[in-house]
Amino acid sequence: MSIRTILFDLDGTLIDTNELIIASFLHTFEHYNYQFSRQEIIEFIGPPLFDTFHSINPEKAERMVETYRTHNMNEHDHYVKAFPYVEETLQQLKAKDIKLGVVTTKMRQAVAKGLAITQIGDYFDTVITLDDVNKPKPDAEPVLKAMAELNADTTSTLMVGDNSHDIQSGHNASVKTAAVAWSYKGKKRLMQYNPTYMLEDMRDLLSITGV
Repeated sequence: MSIRTILFDLDGTLIDTNELIIASFLHTFEHYNYQFSRQEIIEFIGPPLFDTFHSINPEKAERMVETYRTHNMNEHDHYVKAFPYVEETLQQLKAKDIKLGVVTTKMRQAVAKGLAITQIGDYFDTVITLDDVNKPKPDAEPVLKAMAELNADTTSTLMVGDNSHDIQSGHNASVKTAAVAWSYKGKKRLMQYNPTYMLEDMRDLLSITGV
């Protein structure tokens, strides 16, 4: 069956927040006297913040999350932009009645900010954030919740993301998956998780869906 529903991760997939994320981690680590290289910080991109900080210091994890989020929100608009061809691709997919959703591990307030500044929020029929689930990606719950809201089925749904947990969440929900070659984790790394497709740029979705 052809693709009729596409679910997207947000950061690193639709919008370029990579430098903002790295800057926020650097700020937080400096505040709490930790030293991590840029490459080490790139490895932290993707999973829920609390999980990352808890693995570093369980006692300070909640405070570290708060420090990170304060910096991230204050600096957000200086960094964030949509990746090339994102809006025109979303527009064409929407014109062909393909249902579109966002499935992210970010909290709703930050998600709304990112969608607003890039002006792509109106293209989405549902947005599932960290606030909306009990088990974030790589669990299937966020993907399944989005599908339920869109009345989608597994045979015609595609999950698109830039991190391993995006692909794993799609696999766990039994839907098709697409990794993006512009991921900071690297195309070769993502291929290890066996995505159904690898997108060289966002317009590849047009040929995959036959738009």
